[in-house]
Amino acid sequence: MAVSEAEQVEQQDAGSRMIRARRVLHHARGLLGRRALHLVGFLIFVYLFLQLVPGFAGALESLRGVSASWIVGALFVETLSQCGYVVSWTGILDPDGLLRAEGRGRHLGARVAWSQLGGGMVVPGGTIGSMGVGAWMLHRLGMPMSKVGERQFTLMFLNTGVDAIAIVIFGLLLALGFFGGGPSLALTLGPALVVAAGLALVLVVARGAEKLAARVRPRRPRIAAGITTLALAVENTRDMLRHRGSGKIVLGAIAYLGLDMLVLQGSFLAIGADPVPSFAVIAMCYLIGGLAGSIPLPANLGAVTGMTAMLIVFGVDHNDAVAAVVLYQSIGYIVPLAGGGIAYLFLRREFGDKALLAETAGAGP
Repeated sequence: MAVSEAEQVEQQDAGSRMIRARRVLHHARGLLGRRALHLVGFLIFVYLFLQLVPGFAGALESLRGVSASWIVGALFVETLSQCGYVVSWTGILDPDGLLRAEGRGRHLGARVAWSQLGGGMVVPGGTIGSMGVGAWMLHRLGMPMSKVGERQFTLMFLNTGVDAIAIVIFGLLLALGFFGGGPSLALTLGPALVVAAGLALVLVVARGAEKLAARVRPRRPRIAAGITTLALAVENTRDMLRHRGSGKIVLGAIAYLGLDMLVLQGSFLAIGADPVPSFAVIAMCYLIGGLAGSIPLPANLGAVTGMTAMLIVFGVDHNDAVAAVVLYQSIGYIVPLAGGGIAYLFLRREFGDKALLAETAGAGP
């Protein structure tokens, strides 16, 4: 039976899509391997630092006393946190079900999201201006780059907005004394007011973005482009919140943040810290200190040192702060790496075996 020209074209397109998917998968495997090396490097660096630098012997001793049962529980809670991200990712980046099209399977979106968590960023740069592995996969599977970038930025804007609102809430609660005496207003009310003002400024700029961008474009085209992008993210987030199913996306973002912070607080329990910082203090140190993660240091050491420094500033013992953050960061490495690795195995089975991957890897993007 003769094959029509249209059928031949469709078969060629299907084969081309499969080859692109295999190349994406091969690249994801390399990124997963790199992240595994980062984890090993992080653990080696921490051990040598605590072993050789005077004054941190207590932190190393506390880490040695962490129970296996606590580790299992922390891995479970962190997995729930990462699942929150997966829910938000699939709801924002692939609401049309591109990844489920053409018989790819209804779980492919979640697997691609886990590959982003495990593989990290193809284009690093902190929260803003980076492109995740999963978003890159969407592009290679057929989504226009403009739409991928727009939706990726909307997801980042949502997560950043949740972080900002958390700073305002917990900063005000601490300043009003809901958690007893403690940090000064400069550490609680100050950040809350600054972030609240920043949120208000973003909304004002977004509302008048068209006129403002047109005014600054002749002299500052990059600033104008940034204003336009920010306004688009605000508009997309507003539209997303109006649609059915938005509650699940927002809850996913809240779970991603809240459960991750809960693992950090649980780390103080695991090392036997006394007293254990309140969740509000943990939240402020996590959110403000985590901003240092934008510094391009290996193994996310910027965020580690930032959180540790903030905890010490908030009055936490330096050995407890170091031990808890190291333990938290280790859990935060293991879960997405393991989840991304498992997702990779499923994706490899779907798109081709190892031999086919090796065959297509050298063909270029």
